Parts: sequence; C-alpha cells; structure tokens
Amino acid sequence: MNGPPRLFGDVTKEQIDVSRGHSASSNSRLQHSGVAILSRNSAGRQDAIMYPTSLMQLARANPFSAPLFTFQKVEEPQQSLHGQKTRRLAAAAVAEEGDSCDFGSQKYFILCGFGGILSCGTTHTAVVPLDLVKCRMQVNPSKYKSIGNGFAVTVREDGVRGLAKGWAPTFIGYSMQGLCKFGFYEVFKIFYSDLLGEENTYLWRTSLYLAASASAEFFADIALAPMEAVKVRIQTQPGYANTLRQCVPKMYAEEGLWAFYKGVVPLWMRQIPYTMMKFACFERTVEMLYKYVVPKPRSECSKSEQLVVTFVAGYIAGVFCAIVSHPADSVVSVLNKEKGSTAFQVLKKLGPKGVWKGLVARIIMIGTLTALQWFIYDSVKVYFRLPRPPPPEMPESLKKKLGLTE
Repeated sequence: MNGPPRLFGDVTKEQIDVSRGHSASSNSRLQHSGVAILSRNSAGRQDAIMYPTSLMQLARANPFSAPLFTFQKVEEPQQSLHGQKTRRLAAAAVAEEGDSCDFGSQKYFILCGFGGILSCGTTHTAVVPLDLVKCRMQVNPSKYKSIGNGFAVTVREDGVRGLAKGWAPTFIGYSMQGLCKFGFYEVFKIFYSDLLGEENTYLWRTSLYLAASASAEFFADIALAPMEAVKVRIQTQPGYANTLRQCVPKMYAEEGLWAFYKGVVPLWMRQIPYTMMKFACFERTVEMLYKYVVPKPRSECSKSEQLVVTFVAGYIAGVFCAIVSHPADSVVSVLNKEKGSTAFQVLKKLGPKGVWKGLVARIIMIGTLTALQWFIYDSVKVYFRLPRPPPPEMPESLKKKLGLTE
C-alpha cells in the first residue's frame, strides 16, 4: 500500500512483524502480554498482524521505569507441548536450594499464617499500655489531655496493673487478625499475579500489593472485630469489666451478637487503608532501599543485614499507616464505648479536629508496631527456611519488547 506509513501508537507499520502461512482450515487467535495478534483466514492464507496496544502506555505510565522505550522486533520462544516454560513472577520465586518448601505451597501458606500470629499478636499485646492511653484520649480528651497525663491519671486511678487492661482480647483478636492478614496476603498476591501474568505483574506491582492487602484485610477484620469490641469496652469504660471473661457475657446479655460486630464497618474503614499502606509502602520501600541505600545487592547481604532493612522499611511504612488510618481509629474507639451510636453519628460528634486526637501516640505506637511486625514475620520466614524472593526485577521478555536488551 502506497503513501506514508500508518502509526500504531509510536510504532510504524514497517516495524510491525507480520507472520504468514498457517493452516487454512480454521481461524486461530494468538496473544501474549501487551501485544494483540489478530488473525484472518482467506483462501488458504492466514495473515497475523501484531501490534502493541497497552504495553507502551503501561510502560510509560510506570513512574519507576526508564523514561524512553523503543519496541524491537523479537522472536518469541517456542514452548513445548509437553512442558510449560517456568514463569517467575515478580512476587514469587521457585524454591531454591536450602528452602524448606516451594513458594506458594500449602506448607508455605500455613507457616506464613503462623508468622502473622506471632508478629501481630505479640506486638499488639506489648503496646497495650500505650494503646489504652490512646483510646482514653480519643473518648475522653478533657480528662486525658496528653500521653504523659494519660499515663499519670491511669496509674493514679488503677495502679500500674491498670495499664494492662484489655491484654487478653488484644492478644486473641490480633493473633487471629495476623493469621488472616499475612496468610491471605500471600495467597491473594500469588492469585492476582497469576491473573496478570509475569510482565503485567511487574508493571502493576504496586496495584497488586494494594489489591492483595485490601482483600486479605477484609477477612482479617471479621476475625478481629469481636475481640476489638471487648478490648475497647474494657479500656474505655472504667468499672464495666476488668477481664475478658467478665466482659463477653455482659456485652452479649445487653446487646446480643451485634455488640461484637457493630464496629466491623469502621474497622474496615480504619484497617483496609492502613493495611494497603502497610504492605504496599513496605514492599516498595524495601525495593528502594536495596536500590539506592544498601551499598551491595541483597544476595550479598547476610540474613541479619536483610532483617535490618526489613525493620527500617517497616517503620517507614508504619508512620504512613498511622496517619492514613487514624480518623477511622478514633471513630472505632468512641463507637465501641457508646451504646446505640452509629459511625456517622460519632464522626459528626468528633468533628474535623476531634478525629485527629491522639495522633502522636498512634504514630509512635504504629511505627514501632509495624517495624516489629515485619521484623518478626521475616524472622519466622528465615527460621523455617521459607522462600524469600528478592525485590522484583523486570522480566527478560519485557526488556526485549521494550528494547532494553541487545
């Protein structure tokens, strides 16, 4: 066809690879990541025209990619019918020598869930005194004016043992939450990665982390809600109940089963943004630390050095988590204290300034908490010799399509 070359995005027709000569008996459809192949059958000849659709846009929209790309004509590797080519996902890896199990195996998920129990249950229980003061500052700011004042008033009224109120529901509730949060995160991360494919998993890895963590937290909050309601009732209503065994039957007798789940929607409002920030920020911070801060590749770092990077990335993620989730946390605290209130009523009552009460205490608590959780979780993986994939790298097939390799 004469005339100027037609453009498909930034690619001229002369750059498009046209393949001919397949079976004339039926139409065939070929497709691979980021490239659409249209096939048309006519009189014993089949013309397959390949052109880029979304790959160029995805690559250029990625803020962490190189600024300029040029598509190159590449030969796609042939796959055997008897053996599929091993696909290494950006968020996954095959079991290496020394690993106790395969990545994504049942044992892997079980041990990740166990790591979540240890990381969330122990850390939240350890900061119960700070959590107690934070909750009391949220529901009674006129009495508990600051962190120091809150500790002083609590010790004066309840003694030192009063700082440990609510430890039992905290341990049980957050252990169950940790099981679902970390366990399901690994499940959903692999599930969504398989749906996207290797190349799109790399290009959309931040979105994958956000989607996987949000999905996991949805179920984790259902597991957490009953014990969270009990914990807040013990901590914020002096004289109501001092122990888990006293509080549960009393709440059930007064409000029924709804007493334990009326805070689940505010929990989703608080925890889902928190967890999305926690996982996505952590994953990308680790990636950035190894790329720009750590003076040697991750493969050359010792296990202890890798755990230090994990702790630092966890603390950075925790600060952002606290800020994002604090307004909803204030609503949950007041909602579980007051009978018959709704989340909207509490939000209206607190106002724009009231929802930020106790933020400094929460930043200290959540920053430390998140750093310790990631440190413990990663330590569990090291102890049980679970696969720990390195930060994601661009797949070779994508590098070829973008012209980044010879």
